[in-house]
Amino acid sequence: MPERNSFGCLVARFLNNIAIVASATAPIFVSAIAGRPSVVSCQLVVAGCLLSLVTTQASSQKHPSAGSQFVEVTREVYLMGTRCTLIIYAPDRRSGLGQLETFLRIMEKTEEELSTWRSDSALSRLNQHPLGLPFALEGRLCGLFKDILFWARETHWAFDPAIGALIEAWGIRTAKGRWPSAVELKAARERSGLSHLKLEVDPCQIVRQREVKIEAGAFGKGEALDRVFEQSQQGDDTRWLIDLGGQVMVRGVPAGQEAWKVPVAHPAQRDQPLLVLPLNSGALATSGGSERGVSVDGIRFNHILDPRNGLPVRFNGSVTVWHSRALTADILSTALYVMGPEQGLKWAEARGLAACFFLIPDSESCTELEVNIRATLPFKKRFFTDY
Repeated sequence: MPERNSFGCLVARFLNNIAIVASATAPIFVSAIAGRPSVVSCQLVVAGCLLSLVTTQASSQKHPSAGSQFVEVTREVYLMGTRCTLIIYAPDRRSGLGQLETFLRIMEKTEEELSTWRSDSALSRLNQHPLGLPFALEGRLCGLFKDILFWARETHWAFDPAIGALIEAWGIRTAKGRWPSAVELKAARERSGLSHLKLEVDPCQIVRQREVKIEAGAFGKGEALDRVFEQSQQGDDTRWLIDLGGQVMVRGVPAGQEAWKVPVAHPAQRDQPLLVLPLNSGALATSGGSERGVSVDGIRFNHILDPRNGLPVRFNGSVTVWHSRALTADILSTALYVMGPEQGLKWAEARGLAACFFLIPDSESCTELEVNIRATLPFKKRFFTDY
Protein backbone atom coordinates (compact mmCIF):
# COMPACT_ATOMS: atom_id res chain seq x y z
CA MET A 1 0.00 0.00 0.00
CA PRO A 2 1.54 3.37 -0.98
CA GLU A 3 2.01 6.05 1.65
CA ARG A 4 -0.99 8.32 2.09
CA ASN A 5 0.99 11.41 1.18
CA SER A 6 2.31 9.92 -2.04
CA PHE A 7 0.21 9.60 -5.18
CA GLY A 8 2.58 6.99 -6.60
CA CYS A 9 1.48 6.01 -10.08
CA LEU A 10 -2.10 7.17 -10.49
CA VAL A 11 -3.31 5.38 -13.60
CA ALA A 12 -6.17 6.73 -15.66
CA ARG A 13 -7.44 4.26 -18.24
CA PHE A 14 -10.06 5.80 -20.46
CA LEU A 15 -12.65 3.30 -21.65
CA ASN A 16 -15.11 5.04 -23.96
CA ASN A 17 -17.00 7.41 -21.63
CA ILE A 18 -15.80 5.92 -18.34
CA ALA A 19 -12.58 6.73 -16.53
CA ILE A 20 -11.03 4.41 -13.94
CA VAL A 21 -8.56 5.79 -11.43
CA ALA A 22 -6.39 3.75 -9.08
CA SER A 23 -5.10 5.76 -6.15
CA ALA A 24 -4.08 5.48 -2.52
CA THR A 25 -6.09 8.62 -1.76
CA ALA A 26 -9.83 9.15 -1.85
CA PRO A 27 -11.78 10.23 -3.79
CA ILE A 28 -10.44 11.75 -7.01
CA PHE A 29 -13.05 12.63 -9.60
CA VAL A 30 -12.16 11.85 -13.19
CA SER A 31 -14.05 12.86 -16.30
CA ALA A 32 -13.85 11.43 -19.80
CA ILE A 33 -16.12 13.92 -21.51
CA ALA A 34 -15.45 17.59 -22.08
CA GLY A 35 -17.90 20.28 -21.06
CA ARG A 36 -19.63 21.04 -17.78
CA PRO A 37 -20.46 17.56 -16.55
CA SER A 38 -23.17 16.29 -14.29
CA VAL A 39 -21.37 13.67 -12.24
CA VAL A 40 -22.58 10.28 -11.07
CA SER A 41 -19.94 8.41 -9.05
CA CYS A 42 -19.40 5.13 -7.27
CA GLN A 43 -16.35 3.73 -5.49
CA LEU A 44 -14.75 0.31 -5.50
CA VAL A 45 -11.72 -1.04 -3.66
CA VAL A 46 -9.57 -3.37 -5.72
CA ALA A 47 -6.19 -4.74 -4.63
CA GLY A 48 -5.98 -2.21 -1.82
CA CYS A 49 -6.55 0.81 -4.08
CA LEU A 50 -9.58 3.05 -4.24
CA LEU A 51 -11.22 3.12 -7.65
CA SER A 52 -13.49 6.04 -8.48
CA LEU A 53 -15.77 5.45 -11.42
CA VAL A 54 -17.26 8.61 -12.82
CA THR A 55 -19.59 8.89 -15.77
CA THR A 56 -20.48 12.26 -17.24
CA GLN A 57 -22.89 13.63 -19.73
CA ALA A 58 -22.98 17.01 -21.37
CA SER A 59 -26.09 19.11 -20.80
CA SER A 60 -27.34 22.36 -22.25
CA GLN A 61 -30.13 22.74 -19.70
CA LYS A 62 -30.20 25.13 -16.79
CA HIS A 63 -28.33 24.00 -13.72
CA PRO A 64 -30.98 22.34 -11.55
CA SER A 65 -29.75 23.97 -8.34
CA ALA A 66 -29.19 27.44 -9.71
CA GLY A 67 -32.48 28.65 -8.30
CA SER A 68 -35.47 30.03 -10.16
CA GLN A 69 -34.25 33.60 -9.58
CA PHE A 70 -31.13 33.04 -11.70
CA VAL A 71 -30.57 31.90 -15.26
CA GLU A 72 -27.34 30.55 -16.68
CA VAL A 73 -26.01 32.62 -19.56
CA THR A 74 -23.10 31.34 -21.67
CA ARG A 75 -21.01 32.82 -24.45
CA GLU A 76 -18.16 31.36 -26.46
CA VAL A 77 -15.77 33.57 -28.42
CA TYR A 78 -12.27 33.46 -29.87
CA LEU A 79 -10.02 35.77 -27.90
CA MET A 80 -6.28 36.17 -27.27
CA GLY A 81 -5.53 33.45 -29.79
CA THR A 82 -7.72 30.82 -28.14
CA ARG A 83 -11.29 29.81 -27.36
CA CYS A 84 -12.91 31.58 -24.45
CA THR A 85 -16.00 30.32 -22.62
CA LEU A 86 -17.91 32.61 -20.24
CA ILE A 87 -20.66 31.42 -17.90
CA ILE A 88 -22.62 33.69 -15.57
CA TYR A 89 -25.68 33.33 -13.35
CA ALA A 90 -27.85 36.42 -13.68
CA PRO A 91 -31.40 37.50 -12.81
CA ASP A 92 -32.30 37.36 -16.50
CA ARG A 93 -30.69 36.63 -19.85
CA ARG A 94 -30.48 40.28 -20.90
CA SER A 95 -28.54 41.41 -17.82
CA GLY A 96 -26.33 38.34 -18.02
CA LEU A 97 -25.39 39.06 -21.63
CA GLY A 98 -24.69 42.67 -20.69
CA GLN A 99 -22.30 41.64 -17.95
CA LEU A 100 -20.54 39.15 -20.21
CA GLU A 101 -20.16 41.87 -22.84
CA THR A 102 -18.46 44.06 -20.21
CA PHE A 103 -16.10 41.19 -19.35
CA LEU A 104 -15.26 40.68 -23.02
CA ARG A 105 -14.48 44.37 -23.50
CA ILE A 106 -12.06 44.20 -20.55
CA MET A 107 -10.27 41.17 -22.01
CA GLU A 108 -10.19 42.73 -25.48
CA LYS A 109 -8.64 45.87 -23.98
CA THR A 110 -6.00 43.69 -22.30
CA GLU A 111 -5.26 42.02 -25.63
CA GLU A 112 -4.93 45.43 -27.28
CA GLU A 113 -2.25 46.32 -24.72
CA LEU A 114 -0.32 43.05 -24.63
CA SER A 115 -0.62 41.33 -28.01
CA THR A 116 2.65 41.27 -29.95
CA TRP A 117 0.63 40.42 -33.06
CA ARG A 118 -0.57 44.04 -33.02
CA SER A 119 2.05 46.62 -33.94
CA ASP A 120 0.19 49.34 -32.02
CA SER A 121 -0.05 47.48 -28.68
CA ALA A 122 1.82 48.86 -25.67
CA LEU A 123 3.97 45.72 -25.53
CA SER A 124 4.88 45.93 -29.22
CA ARG A 125 5.77 49.59 -28.84
CA LEU A 126 7.98 48.74 -25.86
CA ASN A 127 9.68 45.99 -27.88
CA GLN A 128 10.53 48.56 -30.57
CA HIS A 129 11.41 51.43 -28.25
CA PRO A 130 14.91 52.92 -28.65
CA LEU A 131 17.56 51.55 -26.32
CA GLY A 132 18.42 53.68 -23.33
CA LEU A 133 15.28 55.80 -23.49
CA PRO A 134 12.55 55.40 -20.83
CA PHE A 135 9.21 53.94 -21.88
CA ALA A 136 6.27 55.09 -19.72
CA LEU A 137 4.24 52.28 -18.16
CA GLU A 138 0.73 53.69 -17.89
CA GLY A 139 -2.30 52.40 -16.01
CA ARG A 140 -2.10 48.77 -14.95
CA LEU A 141 1.13 48.15 -16.88
CA CYS A 142 3.25 49.47 -14.02
CA GLY A 143 1.90 46.96 -11.50
CA LEU A 144 2.00 44.20 -14.11
CA PHE A 145 5.70 44.69 -14.78
CA LYS A 146 6.45 44.77 -11.06
CA ASP A 147 4.79 41.35 -10.75
CA ILE A 148 6.58 40.01 -13.82
CA LEU A 149 10.00 41.07 -12.56
CA PHE A 150 9.28 39.78 -9.05
CA TRP A 151 8.38 36.29 -10.24
CA ALA A 152 11.24 36.19 -12.73
CA ARG A 153 13.70 36.74 -9.90
CA GLU A 154 11.80 34.50 -7.47
CA THR A 155 11.81 31.59 -9.94
CA HIS A 156 15.50 32.17 -10.72
CA TRP A 157 14.49 33.06 -14.28
CA ALA A 158 12.56 29.86 -15.01
CA PHE A 159 9.83 32.39 -15.79
CA ASP A 160 11.17 35.06 -18.13
CA PRO A 161 8.91 36.32 -20.94
CA ALA A 162 11.67 38.37 -22.63
CA ILE A 163 12.40 35.52 -25.03
CA GLY A 164 11.08 36.90 -28.31
CA ALA A 165 14.45 36.37 -30.00
CA LEU A 166 14.52 32.72 -28.91
CA ILE A 167 10.97 32.14 -30.13
CA GLU A 168 11.98 33.52 -33.52
CA ALA A 169 15.17 31.44 -33.59
CA TRP A 170 13.19 28.22 -33.08
CA GLY A 171 10.44 29.23 -35.53
CA ILE A 172 7.76 28.77 -32.88
CA ARG A 173 5.87 31.96 -33.64
CA THR A 174 4.99 30.73 -37.14
CA ALA A 175 4.37 27.15 -35.85
CA LYS A 176 6.59 25.87 -38.69
CA GLY A 177 9.64 25.35 -36.50
CA ARG A 178 13.34 25.27 -37.37
CA TRP A 179 16.63 24.08 -35.91
CA PRO A 180 18.79 27.12 -35.08
CA SER A 181 22.51 26.82 -35.46
CA ALA A 182 24.75 27.18 -32.43
CA VAL A 183 25.67 30.69 -33.62
CA GLU A 184 22.01 31.67 -34.05
CA LEU A 185 21.07 30.28 -30.65
CA LYS A 186 23.91 32.14 -28.95
CA ALA A 187 22.89 35.40 -30.62
CA ALA A 188 19.25 34.90 -29.63
CA ARG A 189 20.20 34.22 -26.00
CA GLU A 190 22.22 37.43 -25.93
CA ARG A 191 19.07 39.30 -26.96
CA SER A 192 16.86 37.63 -24.36
CA GLY A 193 16.14 38.12 -20.68
CA LEU A 194 14.41 40.57 -18.37
CA SER A 195 17.79 41.29 -16.81
CA HIS A 196 18.35 43.59 -19.79
CA LEU A 197 15.43 45.78 -18.73
CA LYS A 198 15.58 48.39 -15.97
CA LEU A 199 12.34 49.23 -14.15
CA GLU A 200 12.03 52.66 -12.56
CA VAL A 201 9.03 53.20 -10.26
CA ASP A 202 8.83 56.97 -9.80
CA PRO A 203 7.76 57.79 -12.41
CA CYS A 204 6.93 54.27 -13.54
CA GLN A 205 8.94 53.57 -16.66
CA ILE A 206 11.16 50.90 -18.15
CA VAL A 207 14.40 51.15 -20.08
CA ARG A 208 15.61 48.58 -22.60
CA GLN A 209 19.34 48.03 -22.40
CA ARG A 210 19.42 45.41 -25.18
CA GLU A 211 17.19 44.50 -28.11
CA VAL A 212 15.02 42.14 -26.07
CA LYS A 213 11.41 41.38 -26.98
CA ILE A 214 8.75 40.41 -24.45
CA GLU A 215 6.04 37.87 -25.29
CA ALA A 216 2.82 37.77 -23.25
CA GLY A 217 2.06 34.07 -23.71
CA ALA A 218 2.99 33.18 -20.13
CA PHE A 219 1.08 35.99 -18.40
CA GLY A 220 -1.41 37.72 -20.72
CA LYS A 221 -4.42 35.47 -20.08
CA GLY A 222 -3.94 35.64 -16.32
CA GLU A 223 -3.75 39.43 -16.42
CA ALA A 224 -6.96 39.61 -18.46
CA LEU A 225 -8.82 37.39 -15.98
CA ASP A 226 -7.61 39.43 -13.01
CA ARG A 227 -8.88 42.60 -14.64
CA VAL A 228 -12.32 41.04 -15.10
CA PHE A 229 -12.36 39.88 -11.49
CA GLU A 230 -11.45 43.31 -10.14
CA GLN A 231 -14.14 45.00 -12.22
CA SER A 232 -16.82 42.50 -11.17
CA GLN A 233 -16.10 43.14 -7.49
CA GLN A 234 -17.32 46.70 -7.98
CA GLY A 235 -20.81 45.50 -8.92
CA ASP A 236 -23.29 43.07 -7.43
CA ASP A 237 -22.56 39.56 -6.20
CA THR A 238 -22.49 37.87 -9.60
CA ARG A 239 -21.33 34.30 -9.95
CA TRP A 240 -19.31 33.45 -12.99
CA LEU A 241 -16.66 31.25 -14.59
CA ILE A 242 -14.35 32.16 -17.45
CA ASP A 243 -12.24 29.56 -19.25
CA LEU A 244 -9.67 31.37 -21.37
CA GLY A 245 -7.82 28.67 -23.27
CA GLY A 246 -7.45 26.45 -20.22
CA GLN A 247 -6.83 29.27 -17.75
CA VAL A 248 -9.93 29.22 -15.54
CA MET A 249 -11.10 31.78 -13.02
CA VAL A 250 -14.31 31.90 -10.99
CA ARG A 251 -16.17 34.28 -8.74
CA GLY A 252 -18.63 32.69 -6.35
CA VAL A 253 -20.34 29.38 -7.09
CA PRO A 254 -23.72 28.45 -8.58
CA ALA A 255 -26.51 28.54 -6.00
CA GLY A 256 -26.89 25.28 -4.15
CA GLN A 257 -23.44 24.03 -5.12
CA GLU A 258 -20.14 23.95 -3.27
CA ALA A 259 -17.94 24.53 -6.31
CA TRP A 260 -17.67 24.70 -10.07
CA LYS A 261 -16.46 21.48 -11.73
CA VAL A 262 -13.36 22.26 -13.79
CA PRO A 263 -11.85 19.58 -16.05
CA VAL A 264 -8.05 19.30 -16.23
CA ALA A 265 -6.81 18.02 -19.57
CA HIS A 266 -4.78 14.87 -20.02
CA PRO A 267 -1.14 15.91 -20.58
CA ALA A 268 -0.86 13.88 -23.78
CA GLN A 269 -4.34 14.55 -25.18
CA ARG A 270 -5.56 18.09 -24.61
CA ASP A 271 -9.09 17.30 -25.76
CA GLN A 272 -9.42 14.52 -23.16
CA PRO A 273 -10.11 15.55 -19.54
CA LEU A 274 -8.17 13.64 -16.90
CA LEU A 275 -9.57 15.04 -13.65
CA VAL A 276 -12.46 17.25 -12.64
CA LEU A 277 -11.43 19.61 -9.85
CA PRO A 278 -13.85 21.50 -7.58
CA LEU A 279 -13.12 25.23 -7.86
CA ASN A 280 -14.91 27.66 -5.55
CA SER A 281 -12.52 30.62 -5.73
CA GLY A 282 -9.40 31.84 -7.46
CA ALA A 283 -7.90 30.50 -10.66
CA LEU A 284 -6.46 27.34 -12.16
CA ALA A 285 -3.77 27.54 -14.82
CA THR A 286 -2.29 24.61 -16.72
CA SER A 287 0.87 24.51 -18.82
CA GLY A 288 1.81 21.61 -21.07
CA GLY A 289 3.54 20.84 -24.30
CA SER A 290 1.09 18.54 -26.08
CA GLU A 291 -1.11 21.09 -27.82
CA ARG A 292 1.32 23.40 -29.58
CA GLY A 293 4.45 21.32 -30.08
CA VAL A 294 6.43 21.91 -33.29
CA SER A 295 7.76 19.23 -35.65
CA VAL A 296 10.83 19.67 -37.85
CA ASP A 297 12.17 16.86 -40.03
CA GLY A 298 9.97 14.41 -38.21
CA ILE A 299 11.26 15.42 -34.78
CA ARG A 300 8.83 17.10 -32.41
CA PHE A 301 9.94 19.65 -29.83
CA ASN A 302 8.17 21.67 -27.17
CA HIS A 303 6.82 25.16 -27.85
CA ILE A 304 7.73 26.15 -24.28
CA LEU A 305 11.35 27.27 -24.04
CA ASP A 306 13.61 27.30 -21.00
CA PRO A 307 14.77 30.94 -20.71
CA ARG A 308 17.83 29.80 -18.77
CA ASN A 309 19.40 27.87 -21.66
CA GLY A 310 17.28 28.81 -24.68
CA LEU A 311 16.25 25.20 -25.39
CA PRO A 312 12.80 23.58 -25.63
CA VAL A 313 11.65 22.10 -22.33
CA ARG A 314 11.87 18.30 -22.32
CA PHE A 315 9.40 17.59 -19.52
CA ASN A 316 6.80 15.08 -20.70
CA GLY A 317 3.66 16.09 -18.86
CA SER A 318 1.81 19.16 -17.60
CA VAL A 319 1.46 21.36 -14.52
CA THR A 320 -1.67 22.81 -12.94
CA VAL A 321 -1.46 25.63 -10.39
CA TRP A 322 -4.14 27.17 -8.19
CA HIS A 323 -3.79 30.72 -6.90
CA SER A 324 -6.14 33.45 -5.78
CA ARG A 325 -4.77 35.62 -8.60
CA ALA A 326 -5.02 34.39 -12.18
CA LEU A 327 -1.85 36.23 -13.19
CA THR A 328 0.18 34.43 -10.54
CA ALA A 329 -1.31 31.05 -11.45
CA ASP A 330 -0.51 31.70 -15.12
CA ILE A 331 3.09 32.69 -14.39
CA LEU A 332 3.74 29.85 -11.95
CA SER A 333 2.34 27.11 -14.18
CA THR A 334 4.88 28.13 -16.82
CA ALA A 335 7.74 28.48 -14.36
CA LEU A 336 7.08 25.10 -12.74
CA TYR A 337 6.75 23.43 -16.12
CA VAL A 338 10.17 24.78 -17.03
CA MET A 339 11.65 23.65 -13.70
CA GLY A 340 10.27 20.14 -14.09
CA PRO A 341 8.78 17.93 -11.36
CA GLU A 342 11.84 17.36 -9.18
CA GLN A 343 12.94 20.98 -8.82
CA GLY A 344 9.46 22.41 -9.27
CA LEU A 345 7.78 20.45 -6.49
CA LYS A 346 10.49 21.34 -3.95
CA TRP A 347 10.36 25.01 -4.97
CA ALA A 348 6.54 25.19 -4.79
CA GLU A 349 6.30 23.24 -1.54
CA ALA A 350 8.83 25.50 0.15
CA ARG A 351 6.64 28.52 -0.71
CA GLY A 352 3.30 26.96 0.21
CA LEU A 353 2.02 26.99 -3.36
CA ALA A 354 -0.77 24.76 -4.65
CA ALA A 355 0.71 22.93 -7.65
CA CYS A 356 0.22 19.54 -9.28
CA PHE A 357 2.40 17.76 -11.84
CA PHE A 358 0.93 15.25 -14.28
CA LEU A 359 3.68 13.00 -15.61
CA ILE A 360 3.54 10.54 -18.49
CA PRO A 361 5.74 7.56 -17.47
CA ASP A 362 8.73 6.69 -19.66
CA SER A 363 8.36 2.98 -18.94
CA GLU A 364 7.46 0.80 -21.92
CA SER A 365 5.02 -1.07 -19.68
CA CYS A 366 2.85 2.07 -19.40
CA THR A 367 0.53 3.31 -22.10
CA GLU A 368 0.47 6.94 -23.22
CA LEU A 369 -2.76 7.44 -21.27
CA GLU A 370 -1.23 6.43 -17.95
CA VAL A 371 -0.34 9.34 -15.71
CA ASN A 372 1.66 9.81 -12.52
CA ILE A 373 0.31 12.58 -10.31
CA ARG A 374 2.55 14.46 -7.86
CA ALA A 375 1.15 17.41 -5.94
CA THR A 376 2.22 19.80 -3.21
CA LEU A 377 0.51 19.56 0.16
CA PRO A 378 -1.48 22.81 -0.36
CA PHE A 379 -2.87 21.40 -3.62
CA LYS A 380 -3.83 18.10 -1.95
CA LYS A 381 -5.56 19.89 0.91
CA ARG A 382 -7.52 22.12 -1.44
CA PHE A 383 -8.65 19.52 -3.98
CA PHE A 384 -8.35 16.05 -2.45
CA THR A 385 -10.70 15.72 0.47
CA ASP A 386 -8.84 13.28 2.74
CA TYR A 387 -5.97 15.71 3.35
